Amino acid sequence: MKFLILAVLIVSVFGLDQKAEFMAWAKKHQKTYPVSEYASRFEIYKQNLVRIKQMNDFHTSAKFAVNKFADLTAEEFKQMYLSSLPFVKDQKWPVTHIADKDFPKAVPDSYDWRDHGAVTGVKDQGQCGSCWAFSTIGNLEGQNFLAGNKLIGLSEQNLVDCDHHCMQYEGQQVCDQGCDGGLMPNAFQYVIANGGIDTEASYAYLGVDSTCNYNAANKGATLKNWTMIPSNETQMLGYLLNNGPVSVAVDATEWQFYFGGIFDFYYCGTSLDHGVLIVAYGHQDNFLGEDTPYWVIKNSWGADWGESGYIKLERNEGLCGIDMFPCTGLHN
Repeated sequence: MKFLILAVLIVSVFGLDQKAEFMAWAKKHQKTYPVSEYASRFEIYKQNLVRIKQMNDFHTSAKFAVNKFADLTAEEFKQMYLSSLPFVKDQKWPVTHIADKDFPKAVPDSYDWRDHGAVTGVKDQGQCGSCWAFSTIGNLEGQNFLAGNKLIGLSEQNLVDCDHHCMQYEGQQVCDQGCDGGLMPNAFQYVIANGGIDTEASYAYLGVDSTCNYNAANKGATLKNWTMIPSNETQMLGYLLNNGPVSVAVDATEWQFYFGGIFDFYYCGTSLDHGVLIVAYGHQDNFLGEDTPYWVIKNSWGADWGESGYIKLERNEGLCGIDMFPCTGLHN
């Protein structure tokens, strides 16, 4: 009995052995490895525990924790879940400024398009660099709804398989490449030229590159035009209020272990590598008790990441390059 009590005390004070923690984590996330790979994955897991502790030690308003990405190095995470195509805005692309007369007259302290029926549920891109497709589709779903239609899921796989649209910028021709990356403006152009996009129900997501199976009979939405939005967070807020969720690109390298709170981690860079969707904004006190404005961003890494699939990102600081690549489709 004394030995049992002592064992319980040791566990309660020191926690579970790291190997036992890793095994429990692997079981929870249905991870299996060849015998030859187990030791290396365990070592990466331990290194990530250190990395997570270091990030939490910065005492920002964001919290970081072990999640389903804990057996991946930062480089592996980037290769599997971020875009290999850089998001760089071409100066020749159309940009729509909100004139003073068109800016919302009464700007509320917070606004959430999820409360107004313009946002579908959180989706999961899997190990495919198709974030650009999810950002595009999230925007189109909102635009289609705000045009007076029922909110329906549209097909990311349609874009992954069929959209190879190219644009010239920075002296190069850049084409959408399915799981190897793409750009939201290219995708908007594809939908316009294609005459629409299929529904998600008719063209389900596979998470791999496959053969194009677009069927006009299953079309769920069309698009008339698209535009960039000025790289200004005040303009972005006005556009969000007037026109619905906004597609953006961010540097998501430091998002791997985000768990919750306002992401105000200033080590976040501006090398844009991930397409996401702004659906709301608000404000709350940060860890210093200061009132902090934030964006609410819908991600595509599943509802078991972050705050049920979303991240709150500090607003008005250009954090993670949030203001560098805002864009939207135009239904009318």
